[in-house]
Amino acid sequence: MHTLRLHNLSKRFGNTTAVDGVSLAVQAGSFVGIIGRSGAGKSTLLRMINRLNEPSAGSVEFEGAVVTDLQGQALRQWRRNCAMVFQQFNLIGRLDVLTNVMMGRLTSVPTWRSLLTLWSDADKLAALEALDRFGMADFAAQRCDQLSGGQQQRVAICRALVQQPKIILADEPIASLDPRNTQVVMDALASINRDLGITVLCNLHALDVARNYCDRLVGMSAGRVVFDGVPAELTDHVVQNLYGLEASQVMHMPSSHRATVLPFVRAAQTA
Repeated sequence: MHTLRLHNLSKRFGNTTAVDGVSLAVQAGSFVGIIGRSGAGKSTLLRMINRLNEPSAGSVEFEGAVVTDLQGQALRQWRRNCAMVFQQFNLIGRLDVLTNVMMGRLTSVPTWRSLLTLWSDADKLAALEALDRFGMADFAAQRCDQLSGGQQQRVAICRALVQQPKIILADEPIASLDPRNTQVVMDALASINRDLGITVLCNLHALDVARNYCDRLVGMSAGRVVFDGVPAELTDHVVQNLYGLEASQVMHMPSSHRATVLPFVRAAQTA
């Protein structure tokens, strides 16, 4: 059964088309990497799935329900089922780690409790279990703004996990992390996918990471899907469509740009 379906999904900002007629079916329990250069429409696509951005055209369906038609409590429930992990963590730095994680329970508790942030013992236990799962329980009482980037992203993943979602949307979750923390964060997402069966859609720049962790890759260029397949099917032609470059052209780019694109080219050459 396909858990999530996108039908001809598009998003326009004025005269600019960010996402252009994307149709995808995502199998429950899969780990899908969405790849492509900056401006390809990856983040906008995830934000439409979660209804943070409203589509200009098309629809999103989840288990037979039309997500793009949901309002009120039904939309609140969808955002519980479809948790977001952001590049910039979106934590409240002055609050402790445990409180930040329990914020993921806001969609599951009565409004009066969420306004007063009155957490039950069950909420606290769920948050502590999530933190323990990813080696962060010892930091429960520490302010989030005192943590490293990798630690903050793990806290953000724990916050998403306590929502008890069916899908996690991760928007460039490793973009600002060093290699060690990149592995820690990607291992955390892979563990959630593998052990809990939660579907993961993850926007990624680093193709070597995408190939190592994802069982399916969706390549976007200019708002459209130009590749959809398993990592082993990537070729030089796919890289050219994604980046508008021949492999030989990369070596003439500025070093800062080359460092971003070269892993894609090398991976394609060995595919």
